[in-house]
Amino acid sequence: MRGRKGNDLMQYRVLGRTGWTVSTVSFGAWAIGGTWGKVDDRESMAALHRALDLGVNFFDTADVYGDGRSERLLARLRKERGHEFHVATKAGRRLDPHVASGYSRKNITSFVERSLKNLSAESIELLQLHCPPTEVYYMPEVFGVLDDLVTAGKLRFYGVSVEKVEEGLKAIEYPNVQSVQIIFNIFRQRPAELFFKEAARRGVGIIARVPLSSGLLTGKLSAATTYAADDHRSFNRHGEAFDRGETFSGVDYETGLSAVESLRRLVPPGITMAQLALRWILMYEEVTCAIPGAKHAAQVEENTLTADLPPLTEDSMAEIREIYDSRIRQHVHQCW
Repeated sequence: MRGRKGNDLMQYRVLGRTGWTVSTVSFGAWAIGGTWGKVDDRESMAALHRALDLGVNFFDTADVYGDGRSERLLARLRKERGHEFHVATKAGRRLDPHVASGYSRKNITSFVERSLKNLSAESIELLQLHCPPTEVYYMPEVFGVLDDLVTAGKLRFYGVSVEKVEEGLKAIEYPNVQSVQIIFNIFRQRPAELFFKEAARRGVGIIARVPLSSGLLTGKLSAATTYAADDHRSFNRHGEAFDRGETFSGVDYETGLSAVESLRRLVPPGITMAQLALRWILMYEEVTCAIPGAKHAAQVEENTLTADLPPLTEDSMAEIREIYDSRIRQHVHQCW
């Protein structure tokens, strides 16, 4: 469902069965928490405020982003701007080791209580399991715990963030899963083949994460680009810290840069490559929203302008698919 609300340039779609109408370009708050190099809370708050000014009304965070820093910044935003927006957070990655058996009632409840404190909230609007091991999706008792937390008023809704299409397909078999957050971008096209259809059939919202492939699809990176030691793009290229697919969508860096050069000729006059990449995602009606990150207000402005851009042409969509099929597919398609 499309629609306008608030800012004239922003578009909105309904998130699953929640009844929420959320901005098609929303805000991913990983970068303002950490593991993306240096962050400045003043700049982060300016970016968050600018997002609201431009019609963004959905913010995605997690308890591990800066060890709660990102959640606390969103609590500050709520205090300064009121309740005109939705906040989703995630839980589970605090487990060490991160194993399926850790998704117990005691641990999940403690994670929720911690996030409630960080968010200065009495109830979490949308809690998402944070890329748990695949086995968790085959453990109905875990989803029973989430149901109980909804009943107790600790959560309003819950969903999942997944690494694999298989996990998304399994998750939506649970009747109260409201949303699935999945990596979907020009370099990760598999979800559109089956998962989108099944999610739409069950009335499940789709949140497209890593929409710019860790910056690759901005067209601003090069072989000479350097990354801080605490930036996952320097320490997780081969999955050393967490799933390899989280960094550059699992694509080899040089391979990704080469494919980006092929994409440049498809960027229409007057827009940026990042906007092309985000508009490509929004061509899929099943997607509720994309959640690009931003550490500065200028990045927010570039991202949000995408919402009102005209559709990409059939020829452009076909050429983007050909670049994926010939250069990227063999490296990622069957992995996730």
